Amino acid sequence: MPRKSRVKSKSGYYHVMLRGNEKKNIFNNDDDKKRFIEILAEKKLDGKFYLTAFCLMSNHVHLMIKEGNEDLSGSIKRIAGTYASYFNKKYDRTGHLFQDRFRSEPVEDESYVIALVRYIHQNPVKAGLVKKVSDYKWSSYSCYLSDNDEMCQIVDTDLILGIFSDDKKKAIEQFKKYMEQTEGTEVFIDIEEEKMSTEEAKELFKEMAMEFGIKDIENLEIKKRKEWHDLIKKYREKTGLSIRDIAYIAGVSRYSIHKILKE
Repeated sequence: MPRKSRVKSKSGYYHVMLRGNEKKNIFNNDDDKKRFIEILAEKKLDGKFYLTAFCLMSNHVHLMIKEGNEDLSGSIKRIAGTYASYFNKKYDRTGHLFQDRFRSEPVEDESYVIALVRYIHQNPVKAGLVKKVSDYKWSSYSCYLSDNDEMCQIVDTDLILGIFSDDKKKAIEQFKKYMEQTEGTEVFIDIEEEKMSTEEAKELFKEMAMEFGIKDIENLEIKKRKEWHDLIKKYREKTGLSIRDIAYIAGVSRYSIHKILKE
């Protein structure tokens, strides 16, 4: 899809993905991952941002970040710039390490917050690197079970554990069970490329709307009817587009699309 303006989060929470330019690796070994963690710790000082979850893969990174006393773009630019300087110097290379613009999406709904943390932690399982989320070293999963690891000092776990229970022991147990569950209908940004242009996606949506007897997709009353719900479900099935992109094309909120797909 063509570039759209970055959507501002009302809650301050974002899902951020950084990936290697031309899908190339940004980590060649554990030392590189350690350095990235150190940079996160350095840039996080003085409340610049809060880190709720992370997962470091070979050619991309997933972060769940809450803005602190600087905006998201400022934080990510400082993280990416410092790491790119380290990587280029170490491997005697030049040029861009990361894709030119990091991807992000706001996270507002509480159910989305915990679903996102699960999605981030399950990345290595989906990639076939490990069988269980607990087997992967380079994510924040273990930080929710114990904060003894120095790496875990950068992770702010209170928000997520507090959603599960006010009792920390109970919260951790419920967290562990939830992290192992199969993902729901939520779709988050990932490394796959979109297959259609915005105009193609909009045109297809209009054509399918006509098939469902919907002539005016701007009509607010239409969006309360069963035909609209059936259209959204069929469009998702046909295109595989994310909830975020469908919401953009349909001109409605992402949460309303999420609710329809859960029916």
